[in-house]
Amino acid sequence: MNTAKPDQLAELTAEDLGKVHLIGVGGVGMSGLARLLLTRGIPVSGSELREWPSLAGLRALGGTIHMQHEPSNLDGVDTVVYSTAIAQDHLELVEARARGLRVLHRSEALAAAMAGRRSIAVAGTHGKTTTTSMATQILQHAGLDPSFFIGGEISETGSNGHHGSGEYFVAEADESDRSFLVYRPHVGIVTNIDADHLNNYGDLAGLEDGFVEFCGRVDPEGFVVTCADDPGARRMAERVRAEGIRVYTYGEAEDADLRMTEVVSSVNGVRYMASLDGESLGEISLRVPGRVLGLNSAATVLTALRLGVGIEPIVEALGAFSGVRRRFELKGIVAGVRVYDEYAYHPTSMTAAMNTLREIAGDGRLIVVFQPYRVYRTRDHQTEIAAALAIGDEAIVLEVFGPGEVREPGEGGVALTAEIDLPEDRKIFVPNWDDVPAEVARRAREGDVVVTMGAPPISLMGDELLAALEESIGSTGNGSTGNGYVARHARAE
Repeated sequence: MNTAKPDQLAELTAEDLGKVHLIGVGGVGMSGLARLLLTRGIPVSGSELREWPSLAGLRALGGTIHMQHEPSNLDGVDTVVYSTAIAQDHLELVEARARGLRVLHRSEALAAAMAGRRSIAVAGTHGKTTTTSMATQILQHAGLDPSFFIGGEISETGSNGHHGSGEYFVAEADESDRSFLVYRPHVGIVTNIDADHLNNYGDLAGLEDGFVEFCGRVDPEGFVVTCADDPGARRMAERVRAEGIRVYTYGEAEDADLRMTEVVSSVNGVRYMASLDGESLGEISLRVPGRVLGLNSAATVLTALRLGVGIEPIVEALGAFSGVRRRFELKGIVAGVRVYDEYAYHPTSMTAAMNTLREIAGDGRLIVVFQPYRVYRTRDHQTEIAAALAIGDEAIVLEVFGPGEVREPGEGGVALTAEIDLPEDRKIFVPNWDDVPAEVARRAREGDVVVTMGAPPISLMGDELLAALEESIGSTGNGSTGNGYVARHARAE
């Protein structure tokens, strides 16, 4: 992964990078880094092939966006940044090396931006983006103006990266490609450890080893925060403590340092009673639904308290937290049909999301439009993914989104659709993107919840579904309330 030597990376700061060019700048991770650098005053350019929603904001901040990949994009550039999704023979990467430019993985560039700050790195198989967002919002409400890098946009601010004036830097740390081992955080948060990315780790034991190594990189003056309810995290915590690292835990387990009790989740949100070391902290309440979001919030409560933040701004910040884009995001309502977007693609997070969406649907039906992410994950977890989709009433499955991967015969969307335990007329494989909106409009009726779920491209489909629904049931009166487009960009309350 590294082009720069480790000792060079340790000495780098954001200012050392000069003019930075990001390949594939529209993706959520790369756009967050670009936004972070731009708000710090670092000149940034980037290249893309499609007009992602994030690009307009980057242009407004002064970024130069090239809508093609070509060698001339690197003229005047000092550092080129790529992500794991970019092939090593990409023409801009090849050109950068030929010119002798500094070439960094996204995590290495982010580590340079984190230099000199007390960083809080959030890792874990599920919940990283939401937990990072909550931690950021708590520090903001406490008046600490943190810098942050998030793999999704905080709904309240519409941002996924920012350079703040305070001492803290909150960052989402990605374990999928081992890039989280680049960081040396003051606080390391591990939300959970579930079988994923085994193409890089071999097995669950190898994945746990990776998280132990991540925790071992925490500042000796800092600490680790992890979940007492998660078996993998508990095993990791025991090993990390044995290495002399401070570990604090949260959850419903009786031995958790920050304990949650009386947890209640409904369509209106989630709330619980919290206590730290046996002393009551009172009620923590969020207006976003899902028990798992309550668990994520507990990680941030514990972290903030250990950093010396008072309980009042913590409660205030979490009470105001309106969610993260692509996490139970309400895209709009047409003729009584609610359309949501949800990022989940691993079966564990899909199951949690589908159960919460089932609560939201109430007496209505739940229709899921799913785009699988990565061929290996879809193959290895096909049965579990199919079981999660079967929580819905109807399922529409697209082909697997797997950049750079090759599907073998019998793998992919057709095989996944066949395994979903729903009647044949309530599940369908639709390989053509353009055919999906009409299929949804044909199936949906007033009172239903429709959710687009999965890999990043599916997030672009919400408006197309709303338009198709408006044209179909909204204009014909077939179950219509006559509402047309309502709350297109609103959050569920």
